[in-house]
Amino acid sequence: MRGKYHIIIQNSRIKFEFDIKRNITVIRGDSATGKTTLISLLDMYERMGEESGVSISCEKKCRTINNANWETVIDSSSDCIIFADEDVKAIKSDEFAVKVKESGNYFVLVTRENLHNLPYSVEEVYGIHSSGKYMDIRQTYNSFYRLYEFGEYTDRKKASTIVVEDTNSGYDFFKGISSDETECISAGGKAGIKGILKNKTDKNILVIADGAAFGSQMAEIYLYIQSNPEISLYLPESFEWIILSSGLIDGNRIKDMVQNTENYADSADYFSWEQFYTKILVTETQGTVYRYSKQKLNEVYLNEKEKNALLKVIEVIKGLI
Repeated sequence: MRGKYHIIIQNSRIKFEFDIKRNITVIRGDSATGKTTLISLLDMYERMGEESGVSISCEKKCRTINNANWETVIDSSSDCIIFADEDVKAIKSDEFAVKVKESGNYFVLVTRENLHNLPYSVEEVYGIHSSGKYMDIRQTYNSFYRLYEFGEYTDRKKASTIVVEDTNSGYDFFKGISSDETECISAGGKAGIKGILKNKTDKNILVIADGAAFGSQMAEIYLYIQSNPEISLYLPESFEWIILSSGLIDGNRIKDMVQNTENYADSADYFSWEQFYTKILVTETQGTVYRYSKQKLNEVYLNEKEKNALLKVIEVIKGLI
């Protein structure tokens, strides 16, 4: 399944309107924020149809799962948008993650859990915004808002430490462009970032991680950074996205893939967009001077022309490096 879908779910009292464009979307929030109501409306429509008083507008079929039927529904669904709330205990399990990975469906998970077994994007973690509560005869309008927003990086000191999520080509690049006064270290994976931040006495740190699969880490990291505002967090989709966005790999087709990834990255083939960008970059550069390997950086990317092209993409953090 691929593409972006506009969804309207409503009855006479309440209306939800939002867009879905990746295989995993997470809706967070405390009690009384409308999360349970959203699932309830979908469930009523699925059981009773138009008699429920609920209407759904979407190009794709919307389904719900519960503790008893989640495996059956996923296995029997194709090109659907499947909704689940935190009462479905399976969403935290490895078995559920495998089903999502093998499925060609999109999933909307309404939960306060961090779901470390799923690689979802920081861009697709939302809260629910209500336009206000009115008298019973009026409809309450609800839309999604992006939960994690980041401020500007201007007027910040140059980072004394750069923490890069992985140990591969991305780390090689950022270490290669770091000054001698800056320590560049690998976290050995996204789960290692929090430990490094807590153990560093000097908090003038720049953290760089793949935003396309960092959603499960964000709640804790975001909260920690609020208490340590001198830490900067940069979350491009992935290092491969940076290269593809640089213009080094020519062609309008590549540009469109980067700008409208939802139209190309089939959820049946790619667990996250980071995997899609890696596959495209490896394929497009095979047999060229820009040949890409995720394990070790091709040193051509540290040449002046290539380095400057990538620095232009990440210009927002140029003063911190």
